[in-house]
Amino acid sequence: MGLAERPDGAIMVEETEVKYRNHTGSPVLREGNVTVMVSDMNSAIQFYVEKLGLTLKARYSDQFAQVVAPGLTIALHPADRQGRRLGKAEGLSIGLRVDNLERTMKDLEGKGLKFSPVVEDGPVRLASFNDPDGNPLYLAESRW
Repeated sequence: MGLAERPDGAIMVEETEVKYRNHTGSPVLREGNVTVMVSDMNSAIQFYVEKLGLTLKARYSDQFAQVVAPGLTIALHPADRQGRRLGKAEGLSIGLRVDNLERTMKDLEGKGLKFSPVVEDGPVRLASFNDPDGNPLYLAESRW
């Protein structure tokens, strides 16, 4: 992978394209993402890249950006007056798997994140937090 800036100012990460095929061999999906509405693109990128450690894949000025973690792409999009609201996930949250929940929480708390109390859910331990716009995320440590 490498960074490249396009003439239109977009910053892109070069990557290998993966195509999924259905039982007939026809392409079905190329890739997917979760879109998160944000109030300030710079603050959102700072949070997801500098605090959480995700990689900036692309940025199109203040109109759209993508950040990635292994197996996850988060698209950042400005909230607008057409009904897309901030922090209104209503049953949806973004989970990030970690190897050591306490160590990761301590590191992120040092960067200003605040967590809810850890929840034990069978063999999984969860710690919830929000991005600057109130969008819900959580860290998950599996003991499997």
